[in-house]
Amino acid sequence: MSKTLIIAEHDGQNLNSSTAKCASCATAIGQEFDIIVMGASINEIASQAAAIDGTGSVLSIDAEHLANPLAANHASEVVAVAGGYSHILGPSTTYGRDLMPRIAALLGVNQVSDISAVEGAHQFKRPIYAGNAIVEVQAPESVKLVATVRVASWKSAGNTGSATVEARSASSTASSHTRYVGLQSGGGERPDLQSAARVISGGRALASEENFELIYSLADLIGAGTGASRAAVDAGYCPNDMQVGQTGKIIAPNLYIAFGISGAIQHITGIKDAGTIVAVNKDVDAPIFEVADIGLAADLFSVIPEMKQLLS
Repeated sequence: MSKTLIIAEHDGQNLNSSTAKCASCATAIGQEFDIIVMGASINEIASQAAAIDGTGSVLSIDAEHLANPLAANHASEVVAVAGGYSHILGPSTTYGRDLMPRIAALLGVNQVSDISAVEGAHQFKRPIYAGNAIVEVQAPESVKLVATVRVASWKSAGNTGSATVEARSASSTASSHTRYVGLQSGGGERPDLQSAARVISGGRALASEENFELIYSLADLIGAGTGASRAAVDAGYCPNDMQVGQTGKIIAPNLYIAFGISGAIQHITGIKDAGTIVAVNKDVDAPIFEVADIGLAADLFSVIPEMKQLLS
């Protein structure tokens, strides 16, 4: 059967926008698709998934041991329903990168990573070498395809659909060798970094964890998510879940503002799909100015207070 199964990502209350982006990828493949939602008390989330345009049906698996995003628990549920699908897609987010390799291993197949464009039902493009080259991947048609979708490369599908929701019982019990300890996020109540429409990031030039409060306060004024360069994270100015780049998070906000970030290639890889890139840096030769739509050679410690004053 040529049909795609999309794995929904959510935070227990709302569907992550990555799910709608996976739907766009499935549509480009040219197949009908269903969405599987796993968790506890997920009726509202299943309804949000059902509203995604093009969805055939939503498989809702509601069980207490699925409440937390543990790949050890979620993978077995996906494998249990995988028989009716030729393609299984998940987002290239932290959740998807943890879950999809486990699913591929359980199914005994190789995984295709970071689909950025579709050339055919089993032929895709994906970035390599920190995004400096694009490779075309041809997957065998004789095996089930398990893949992650590079969400920064896809627009979200619409939300005017009305798919049916099919409640199913869990086929497994909680993993005996993995337990959920907790979730900590440095972003607080700010928008999720990977789905935020606006992101403000800081680099090593901020010089301290205390100075990084300038980034947080400006972000709060415009409802933006907050990010950081690898140098800022390594220096301990902010938590590592804020890192943007090849070894952090790949994002595609409508607006990305970088303060004191030089623009190393690994960072540029994470932001090249942003709609508008604004860079503020004292160094007029900073590489980030080469990719910025708007560049300002100035001291961030003067610029941020001025911006806050104008926005207040």
